[in-house]
Amino acid sequence: LEHLRQSIADILSTPIGSRIMRRDYGSRLFKRIDAPMTGELMAEIYSDVVEALFSYEPRFEVTNVSVVSIENGHLILDLVGKYLVTGETVTINGIDIQ
Repeated sequence: LEHLRQSIADILSTPIGSRIMRRDYGSRLFKRIDAPMTGELMAEIYSDVVEALFSYEPRFEVTNVSVVSIENGHLILDLVGKYLVTGETVTINGIDIQ
């Protein structure tokens, strides 16, 4: 599970377009960090997380995204989902996007 956590953190903290040979790798979360907290922002964050992990982390299926903190260019997320290797539900806390 530690490798899964590391992979998820890497995917979500990599801005799309920043990897030379993999321009589509990463997430759109950097666009959301300085936005005002609204219901629309929460929906966009959820969508961005699900889209990125669906594309790049086939071992994990997201069921819940919680924004723990979003301030000063810093976003912290907690995720719940199904670890498809074993079928168990896992919680991944403290995914840090800056």
